[in-house]
Amino acid sequence: RISDSGRRLLEDMEPFYKEMFGLTELEQRLRKYFGLKHVWIVPGDSDSSVHTKRELGKAGCAALRKMMNKDDVVAVTGGSTLASVANQLTTQTPLKGNWFVPARGGLGESLDYQANTIASTMAKRTGAQYRLLHVPDHLGEEAYLTLMQEPNIREIVDVIRSARIVIHGIGDAMVMARRRRVNEEVIAAMTTEGALAESFGYYFDRVGAVVHKMPTAGLRLEDIMETEVVIAIAGGSSKGEAIAAVMRFGHDDILVTDEAAALVIVAMLDEEQQ
Repeated sequence: RISDSGRRLLEDMEPFYKEMFGLTELEQRLRKYFGLKHVWIVPGDSDSSVHTKRELGKAGCAALRKMMNKDDVVAVTGGSTLASVANQLTTQTPLKGNWFVPARGGLGESLDYQANTIASTMAKRTGAQYRLLHVPDHLGEEAYLTLMQEPNIREIVDVIRSARIVIHGIGDAMVMARRRRVNEEVIAAMTTEGALAESFGYYFDRVGAVVHKMPTAGLRLEDIMETEVVIAIAGGSSKGEAIAAVMRFGHDDILVTDEAAALVIVAMLDEEQQ
């Protein structure tokens, strides 16, 4: 157990232990290299530590609270890291005028990790409002055009695309492609094109170029590029290259990651500069 005063003391000490572990220097280096407004790095490796994964979610909450204004619309993607953010998100006063919405449709994976579930959890924990998008995550061109004619779908999609803040995860391209049941021919083509990372339904290569996309009823790339605040949250040594690829795309403002991923990214940068 920990008292409120103890919790505040730990939060006040955070800058000091970050300095001790060299995390402040890592944050500054990543912020400068990728041109980001803020970088949060938590100690450890979320690939192997449940505690680090929890701390990553906690840092994601801090980043989101820092950027949220009254009456904001916040679009969220799915995944276990975003679920960790949702399950720890709290606010001092209810956010009655704010909205949480899914950035995309369902993935067909665990319900706990779907964007709809995460958006509703965030809203319930903060006293905000939410809307859900009950469509598959990936659609064929014909199905996409048909769905966009439905007034109810069109209305929620317009709300999603009006979001001032987007908070998203980052995945390994091949892992995410197989989870989304992308056919082997397309996976082979993406491998040839050098796909490393997946985020908001788009696949990126090492330099941050989009090498593959699929029609989705949620946020499009052009919406991300116009969004005022884009927060990426991902960690683990296995995600280092993928995180760097999405950061090089150049439309994120804030990165929340862990020490292991940051060290992989810095090692990549050092190798490239030799």
